[in-house]
Order: sequence, then structure tokens, then C-alpha cells
Amino acid sequence: MARIETPRRIRGTQDIFGDEQRRFAHVLSTFERVRALYCFQRIDIPVFESTAVFARSLGETTDVVSKEMYTFEDRGGDSLTLRPEFTAGIARAYLTEGWQQFAPLKITTSGPVFRYERPQKGRFRQFHQIDAEVIGAAEPAADVELLVLADQLLRELGIAEGVTLQLNTLGDAETREAWRAALVAHFEAHRGALSEDSLTRLEKNPMRILDSKDPRDRPIADSAPDIDAYLTPEARAFFDAVTAGLDAAGVAWERNARLVRGLDYYRHTAFEFVTDRLGAQGTVLAGGRYDGLIGSLGGPETAGVGWAAGVERLAMLLDEPAAATIDAVVVPMGADAEARAMGIVADLRRAGVAVEMAYKGKMKARMAKADALGARFAIILGDDELAKGVAAVKTLGAGTQAEVAFADLAEALR
Repeated sequence: MARIETPRRIRGTQDIFGDEQRRFAHVLSTFERVRALYCFQRIDIPVFESTAVFARSLGETTDVVSKEMYTFEDRGGDSLTLRPEFTAGIARAYLTEGWQQFAPLKITTSGPVFRYERPQKGRFRQFHQIDAEVIGAAEPAADVELLVLADQLLRELGIAEGVTLQLNTLGDAETREAWRAALVAHFEAHRGALSEDSLTRLEKNPMRILDSKDPRDRPIADSAPDIDAYLTPEARAFFDAVTAGLDAAGVAWERNARLVRGLDYYRHTAFEFVTDRLGAQGTVLAGGRYDGLIGSLGGPETAGVGWAAGVERLAMLLDEPAAATIDAVVVPMGADAEARAMGIVADLRRAGVAVEMAYKGKMKARMAKADALGARFAIILGDDELAKGVAAVKTLGAGTQAEVAFADLAEALR
């Protein structure tokens, strides 16, 4: 008989278990707790959308759209794409679900996202993000609130040490248009020295040349004009309000005049929280203001600002998480005790007590399991205990033991 080959995990995906899962869950639970402090609502949106949602919002010429999206045709002939990020789908939902009535809308979400790229440390083809957005608020206070939320999240995760908030302004539409023209003129003057990728970007997305990693481009990019010379008074006032708000909230930041977003709908604030603890790929959380996005999807011009962070990358920075602990392990000895233990375990769990059952092996092995699980108590049931209607409750840390009536177990364990 031919041997059946076991299916393998798809490259770029992961099975999350044990300590790794505890880190992962700690990031998500901390995010849920902190977002509630800031009065952000939780939403959930589909894992896949019409391909047009991402093509129009991310730009046809971006690497994400042209190289990295998981796109497929369904049985009805529609082109669908697994989400490569959250913001486009949230903007679509804002328009199609009538959420404009709730503006300004403060929302968060989390879940898997998908990009076909080369897997490497902390980077997968199916990975997970947390995401926070404020839609319908044009005021710099929205940017400040999101940045303070991000800062508090990193602090409560215990990973703020060595993480720096880098901040820049992309100005308003008038600023951006003038700066773009100046950049094009600068790069055209050095066209012969630019890399092939930057020559392509010069035609389609010249701002992206500023963050090129190619050594041929760096001297040219470094000598390019800064945006500050082209800021309108309104754009400068907006950035000043954001930085003043961060200062008032006690959030440290540093200016990075080369931090850009290539797509035209980005405005004003752009930011990244970066660390040197993850090697060259040091961004742990990033975002910006996208006042032109919802208009690009066919909706009314609507202000928006948001950020996203990779759960896996945040989890890599965590200290070793504490193993989960439980209240008690029930150790029944004999068939009659096992039958009675089933009811006791059910009653305790309904009373809010975290209980495990140790029903395999000799007494020594079962007690060892209770220790390994970090239980505070072992509840021992044998024929003698059944006859008296009690359980022997052993306090594992102290080694003391007492008899407790079945009806009083939940209260005793608390």
C-alpha cells in the first residue's frame, strides 16, 4: 500500500503555539485593554474584498498591488483579493455601511493580512496586524490621540525602551504639489546617476526615491530639497499643533524629514515607531494622515488618520511571557472517583474556577502534572473521600492539606 504523504504547512505561514502563542495573545489582549481606555470601538471587516478596493487605494504601481497581493477570481467571475492591510477595507466599510453618521469615528481592529513576499525573520505571507483609525476628524488632536495611544501600548507591552517615534509632515495638497515639483527637478538633474528602480519611481512616484536603500541613490536623495521650504502657513500650523500636543502628553519624538508616503492621498502627519532590536527592518508601528483616501474610493472628501503594527514583530520584542496558571487540578483515584470528579469539575468551572482534570497515570505522575500546570491546589478524590462527601484539598506551595465538603469547594478555592 502506497504511503500517504502528510501535507506540509504552506511556506510563509505559521502555526502558533506555546510560548509563542502566549506572546501573541499578550499583544492582542494589551491592545484591547488600551484601546478601551481611549474609547475606541472594535470593528471586524471581511478578510477579502473586491480587488478594486486595494488597487484604487494603494495605487496600481505600488509593489503591494503589482507584486504582493493574493488575488483570485471566484466562481462568479469577480476579482477578489485577500486583504494586504486594513485601512482600505475600513474606508470601504465607512462608505458602504453608512458609518458617516458616527463621525468622528474612532475604531480599531486586528487579524490576519496577506502579502506574497519573501519570508524572513518576523515577516510572513500570512501575518497579523493591529490597526487603529480616526475617520472624519480633520483636527491635529486626532493625530495626537492616535500617537499617544500607540506610545501607551508600547509602554504597557514593556517594549518602549529603545523605540523612537520618528515624525514628519507631508503638508497639505498645495505643499505637496510644490514639493513634488521641486523633487522632480532635483532628480531630473541627476537622472544619469540614479538606480533603475529610482528612474521608474521618478516617472510614477518621485517621493519614494527619498527612502531608497540603493547606495547610488543615497547622495542624491540626501541632497534633495526638504519639504519645510514649501509648507503653507496652514500646513506648518498643523504640524506645530501635533508636536505641541505630543510634548504636552509627554511623548518623545524626533523629526525625520526624509520620512515619506508616496501616495497622493496622504497629507500632513507621517510617523514610524522604530527600534534597532529587529535588525534592518526596524519599524514596529507606522501610519499617517490620509485625508484623500475616501475621496479616491468615490466618497466625499473625508479626513482620516491611522496606524498599523505587526503582531509578530511586537511579540518578538516582549520579555518571556509568564506561563498561564490555573486554580486547581482534580486528581481522582478509581472509577467511582472519576465519575464523581466529572460533576465536581463542571461545577467548579461554572463557578469561575479554572480547573484541569488529571485522570491518567499513578498518583505521583498526576501530582507532577498539577505542579507542571502551575496549579495552586490539588483536589484529591478517592474511595475514602467519596464515602465522607469531601475532597482532600492540598495547597501545593505550602504542602498543607485539608478536607473540604463538595458543596464548599468553590468558595474554599477562591
